[in-house]
Amino acid sequence: MPEKYDVVIIGSGPAGYVAAIKAAQLGLKVACVEQWLDDSNNIQLGGTCLNVGCIPSKALLDSSHKFADVRDNLAVHGISVKKADIDIPAMLARKDQIVSQLTGGITGLFKHNGVTPISGVGKVLVGAKVEVTDNKGNVQVLDASNVIIAAGSVPVSIASAPIDDEHIIDSTGALMLTEVPVRLGVIGAGVIGLELGSVWRRLGSEVVMLEALDEFLPMMDVQIAKEAGKIFKKQGLDIRLGARVIGTEVKKGKVEVTYTSAGAEHTELFDKLIVAVGRRPRSEELFSSDSGITLDERGFIYVNANCETEAPHVYAVGDIVRGLMLAHKASEEGVMVVERIAGKQAQMNYECIPSVIYTHPEIAAVGQTEQELKADGIECKIGVFPFAASGRALAANDSDGIVKMIADAETDRILGCHIIGPSAADLVQQVVIAMEFGSSTEDLALTVFGHPTLSEAVHEAALAVDGQAIHIANRKKR
Repeated sequence: MPEKYDVVIIGSGPAGYVAAIKAAQLGLKVACVEQWLDDSNNIQLGGTCLNVGCIPSKALLDSSHKFADVRDNLAVHGISVKKADIDIPAMLARKDQIVSQLTGGITGLFKHNGVTPISGVGKVLVGAKVEVTDNKGNVQVLDASNVIIAAGSVPVSIASAPIDDEHIIDSTGALMLTEVPVRLGVIGAGVIGLELGSVWRRLGSEVVMLEALDEFLPMMDVQIAKEAGKIFKKQGLDIRLGARVIGTEVKKGKVEVTYTSAGAEHTELFDKLIVAVGRRPRSEELFSSDSGITLDERGFIYVNANCETEAPHVYAVGDIVRGLMLAHKASEEGVMVVERIAGKQAQMNYECIPSVIYTHPEIAAVGQTEQELKADGIECKIGVFPFAASGRALAANDSDGIVKMIADAETDRILGCHIIGPSAADLVQQVVIAMEFGSSTEDLALTVFGHPTLSEAVHEAALAVDGQAIHIANRKKR
């Protein structure tokens, strides 16, 4: 008889490991299946986010930003540096140490909370059973009262630029480059492309970004996207919109890229080429044909609002289901599911999930954009405050960007906030909390913010919604 678990989770990324720990805290017997192995063929927890995604990319973003700051931005403070050098192997070693510390931390938390980690590839069978095949081909079947699929996502590949892991690389390979490419091409100017392109541009690469879409960051508020485009151009990122790659060829250690733009064909030569055109759900061979689980046309597992699949007692969360591919969205879905399994009436508020691009300045948003609201026929009012008018931002020599607050024209309820600027990821969280409680811009306007802080930009944007900002000239209301 296979061992019986209250919950078996497939995947130990932000959705899986958080769900596992929470389930154990709620008194459930939990196993977590993970196929990732370290160099010694031992189970490696943390999924894409901790191993080759969120965490290592942020380590490189922070290291490269500090280097660029020393090289380019200290003179204004009266600090002179004769020559700034970057030790790429040391930077990568720091990144790897952070990853090791965090993945090891999950191992410790599993042990502390009584979660059983199981190494292997998980497959859901009919009747909420999970078949696990380890790296030696050994198979075991786990019997579960409930199954949570948290298998995550993988980079999208394109036929015109096949990955060879040497000259043409994906986002994982871009975190492992051991030297700065003289000329770097990036296919895709979305979140991943911008973050990776920023890292290597700061370190000295000439970076050309080829984006097939005619719009820059179409998922963001248009005003924020335009502001971002101007800032990134000033930083030296060569972003070419409407550039569709139709072929690549490696010649004498270089990558020749052919693309079309404005009806003409062009070629560019790069030392390295990063393919960063998005991610897709890791849903292949994840369940048996008779399991009752279904996929939509894009390969996402179909779930309802509570992340229940069409198979009884089988749930799916994170990148493998509808919605934004965000680690925090995945984590909270995992928590919601295990709380519901434990008998609690938990639910997710998908209207208050922030998204962030960790360039510098950061770009962060929550709620609806101005163009979405106009398309829905919702009348809104808007307040904008520039960081150029923030004393704290000026003191830090970090004053690019704006805060944009959007509210319902009739009720004043906050419908969205969009920020490009210093510490945008942290500033937007203040508005997330406000929106979670149904706050109005007047609520924020009446709140006391510390001075001098970057947070005052949020306060002023809320004041500006009704033409009451103090530190900018307000637009006259019609």
